[in-house]
Amino acid sequence: MPLVLFPLSSMHRCLLSAGLLSVALPLTAFGADMSQCATIAHDGERLKCYDAVARPAPAARMESSMGNQPFTSAPEAGHVDSKELASSEERSYLTRAWNLDGQTSRSNSIGRLKPHRASYFILRESSRVNLFPNTPAPGHATVIPQNTNDFESKFQFSFKSEVWGEKNLDLLGFKSLRIWAAYTQQSNWQMFNTNNSSPFRESSYEPEVIATLGTGKSSGLKLVNLGFVHQSNGQPLPASRGWNRLYAQGGWEWDDKSLLARIWWRLPESALFDDNPDIEKYVGIADMTMRWEPSKEQTVTLLLRNNLRMNQNRGFMQLDWATPAPLGNFAKLHLQFTSGYGESLIDYNHRQNTIGLGFSFRDW
Repeated sequence: MPLVLFPLSSMHRCLLSAGLLSVALPLTAFGADMSQCATIAHDGERLKCYDAVARPAPAARMESSMGNQPFTSAPEAGHVDSKELASSEERSYLTRAWNLDGQTSRSNSIGRLKPHRASYFILRESSRVNLFPNTPAPGHATVIPQNTNDFESKFQFSFKSEVWGEKNLDLLGFKSLRIWAAYTQQSNWQMFNTNNSSPFRESSYEPEVIATLGTGKSSGLKLVNLGFVHQSNGQPLPASRGWNRLYAQGGWEWDDKSLLARIWWRLPESALFDDNPDIEKYVGIADMTMRWEPSKEQTVTLLLRNNLRMNQNRGFMQLDWATPAPLGNFAKLHLQFTSGYGESLIDYNHRQNTIGLGFSFRDW
């Protein structure tokens, strides 16, 4: 039988065009949303975006009141809500570190532990070992030189937890308030000093209570921290050291760079209980931490501390570089260089240079 081709009428052509258009438009929207997901750098957030794009759309609904309400169409297949895409965007460092957007807050409960300062383990060498730790306080003089090696291990672990938060604050331009409890411990371990039973030369303990006021801004000044911090090494005389401070700290951020600048006031102690009356002359009264993330896998941090004095100006500098290591997602290769006074609490009035290499745990 010969094949008969029927000419398409104008109505047939219109119906066919409408059908093709109804298929092409969702596919175009689907491709556009997929391209939006592809721009997200973080692997986990990008996967969430793809899942949201691929989620099937719910069926269209008809209001049930007597059939006279307007028909409500279902959203297009593959459409991603703008809020959902916004939640998938990469959070900046200060936003993650201080939960400025409230994404990790837990209602009516204490938040999970999260990083505070860097946690690391390094092997480091000193250019000038402190054999006679001393302070002007009575009874703190070291007469017999310490059996201390210039090569030792140093480790630090630091974490904090949000204990209370208010994200709808409107006070003096601040939009949120969060209260944190934090803890940092730094230890210097003479692990290669086997002739002296490989002792811990010093461990310092530093609990803090911090109130974080968020500005709600995406760049520039993003937070102000008000805190109380205690630091001590828990040792008996003559090696006992410790002090208490109140501080104010501002946090600024621009793209992959951030700055935390802090100034403190030492709470006074009686001469009888003051282990280190001149600590501010050496450790200073202010510090500044600059952080740069040249990529999401590398971090460069510079800490500067100073007594802000014209005469007898003293300070401290610490440069840290963390970069991916063969340890996978567990840790990063960590390089640290320090110079100045106060590399450890027992050495608050001792000047030295140190260089160390090891690994640091991933921040997030």
